[in-house]
Amino acid sequence: MTPSKDISRLLEIMAALRDKETGCPWDVEQDFASIIPYTIEEAYEVRDAVERNDMYDLREELGDLLLQVVFHARMAEEIGEFNFSDVVEAITTKMIRRHPHVFGDDEARSAGMAKGMWERIKTEEKAERRAARGVDDDPKGFLDDIALALPALTRALKLQKKAAQVGFDWGEPAPILDKIEEEIAELRAEMKRGDTDRITDEFGDLLFAVVNLGRHLNVDPEEALIRTNRKFTTRFHAIERALANDNRSLESASLDEMEALWQKAKETERS
Repeated sequence: MTPSKDISRLLEIMAALRDKETGCPWDVEQDFASIIPYTIEEAYEVRDAVERNDMYDLREELGDLLLQVVFHARMAEEIGEFNFSDVVEAITTKMIRRHPHVFGDDEARSAGMAKGMWERIKTEEKAERRAARGVDDDPKGFLDDIALALPALTRALKLQKKAAQVGFDWGEPAPILDKIEEEIAELRAEMKRGDTDRITDEFGDLLFAVVNLGRHLNVDPEEALIRTNRKFTTRFHAIERALANDNRSLESASLDEMEALWQKAKETERS
């Protein structure tokens, strides 16, 4: 087996890996559920490569993500549901249908108009799928088409955006700050009582309110937290390096010493 730029070679490799007699024992024992964490992880690694503007890594990570698609398609083919070609046909059909302004006679004079066409056609497709499956027109609630598997911050943002479509929304950011303060007060009260379940509930309410504030400020909460995680890591590495230069370990430093080094790293970032 040799590498190739042809997608058919990747399909052959996956078929060989999944062969119950001669394949890889690890690949053979996987199923849809066991592979999902890897699929999600690979999508995040694509994002990381983009954030770092590392085109070499991006090429590699896109390949890893493509492998996940091929893996799922192969497992589906083994049980007679669909194969990779069906996946390609499904997405090409969808893309052509959802872009009538490119592949048809409709016109979209702005990105907003194109987005509106996409959402309208997407809604039509969902209704057609329900009809094909013999399901009632729309037995679900208004928010139920937002995927449960999304990261919690992203799902909170999507829930809020969807609710806002029917007017369930604050008109401006200022009242949300009041709501955040209210949630903090409720969290403080539960912390005094010491009820872990109630503390968890109130902490979740606080996070949800903060996501709502971010939405009104046009700040994506997932993106904001990714930035903060990166900033925290950079500053902590600076603490580690400063201590190492004095032949000291993290464990040997007091909190006050680490805080002073943290503030120094913070100042360095600003300069």
